[in-house]
Amino acid sequence: MAETPVFRTTRRVEFGDTDTAGIVHFSNFFRYMESAECEFLRSRGLSVKLTWEGQAIGFPRVSATCDYVSPARFEDLLDVAVSIERIGSKSVTYGFEFTLDGKVVARGKVTSVCCRVEADNRIEGIEIPASYRARLAAPQAAKP
Repeated sequence: MAETPVFRTTRRVEFGDTDTAGIVHFSNFFRYMESAECEFLRSRGLSVKLTWEGQAIGFPRVSATCDYVSPARFEDLLDVAVSIERIGSKSVTYGFEFTLDGKVVARGKVTSVCCRVEADNRIEGIEIPASYRARLAAPQAAKP
């Protein structure tokens, strides 16, 4: 994980998240990462889609990866650590680490690009506004 402050949250595995082997289907970790990212941003008064300084912006994903280390099962309570691995001029890369009882279950990364969202929903990549960037990168205590 990166050297930036880490935001922590939890995620309970639901029955519908599991496959016929009784473990979390790999695709659900991408939903878990998105949910944790949104919680992280919300804790800073931000979002992946909002009006910022009079301009509609969004952060569509351009890359997402996940490596799986050990299985998670129905009713497991996963600890999720979110960190910022990189903030570029137009993009941000988040790192995620999922643990269960201190043991790593999975690690992932998601990169999103800042875009202006036009009235007709066309998007255009723009630099991350300085005030958004400052709030994004600000040190903050982890969620209790």
